[in-house]
Amino acid sequence: MSQRRACESIGAGRSTIRYQSIANDRADMRLRIRDLASSRPRYGYRRLLVLLQREGVRLNPKLMHRLYR
Repeated sequence: MSQRRACESIGAGRSTIRYQSIANDRADMRLRIRDLASSRPRYGYRRLLVLLQREGVRLNPKLMHRLYR
């Protein structure tokens, strides 16, 4: 069965079936945030962002919040 017919039969668009994410998962950054958060449990994402910035890591506050969640 062709891809077009298969997508048509299940009601999905071909672009959603062919989609491949190119996003970076930043696993190393998540581990570093987890380490900092476990050593300082009372710190929120904003204070952890300051600690990371002091280490020389450049992060957007919105991205930091997403990774922290």
